[in-house]
Amino acid sequence: MTVTRLSGTRLTGTGRLFAIASLIEAATWAGLLIGMFLKYVTETTDMGVWLFGRLHGAAFMFYVVIAVFAAWRLRWPWWATVLAILAAIPPLVTLPLEMWFLRLGLLASTRRHSASTEHNYDA
Repeated sequence: MTVTRLSGTRLTGTGRLFAIASLIEAATWAGLLIGMFLKYVTETTDMGVWLFGRLHGAAFMFYVVIAVFAAWRLRWPWWATVLAILAAIPPLVTLPLEMWFLRLGLLASTRRHSASTEHNYDA
């Protein structure tokens, strides 16, 4: 099953998984930033940092694993792999990166062009 996005590009299963991981990573970053605001600026509670710190740690590791998997599965160029991993470090950068990768077509196909190995594993 494929999904058509705004750009008209069809996501593969691996591309969809990368998009979901990007969203989760960015959402937990946002939660952590809000938690830090509540803890250090308003000094009301540290519960947000406690909760979203743990969630973001798990989301970060999940995103990096999925980024490496997507790079291998979708045959990304080396620079795309490096950018995908580095995008997890600053807050909320995984979302614009995912949108850019979608426009470039990096989430759209297995990019395997050999006649002997051409299989669509993401169908």
